[in-house]
Amino acid sequence: MYAVIRAGGKQYRVAPGDVIRLESQGNGTDGKIEFNDVLAVSGEPGQIGRPQSGAVVTGQVVEQGRGAKILVFHYKRKKQYKKLRGHRQGFTAVRITEITVDGQKFTAPELPKTEAKPKQLASVAIEEAAKAQAKVARAPAAKKGAAKKPAAKKAAPKKKK
Repeated sequence: MYAVIRAGGKQYRVAPGDVIRLESQGNGTDGKIEFNDVLAVSGEPGQIGRPQSGAVVTGQVVEQGRGAKILVFHYKRKKQYKKLRGHRQGFTAVRITEITVDGQKFTAPELPKTEAKPKQLASVAIEEAAKAQAKVARAPAAKKGAAKKPAAKKAAPKKKK
């Protein structure tokens, strides 16, 4: 089951569970976004058509950010004109959670819950680093290697005539 939606002036083919990057969207309510502009919906295998009644695609905001920098360089030859500008387009990553068509709901499988929270993971990593430093401090000093060779002698300066 998939649907074709229009968002941000572009069209996307989405299925439940897909994550898509759209042009910047508002957060919606509680991070949920509804797409009412559904252009087509697939039904049984091999069939696709425009929905007769109101079809709705629902998504959950996963991330908001800015894409990679694009450099825009303007140049006119023989006129000493150069201009360099950068641009970073904003995006919203949305995970499609549900497609509703004619009273039927197609939902995405639930994501597995993570056991440790990021703050807990950071504190565990800090503790492990502290233990590693303590081991290094307790380790006996390493034996010194062979003595270094003396530096090569410089050549004698040339005699002036």
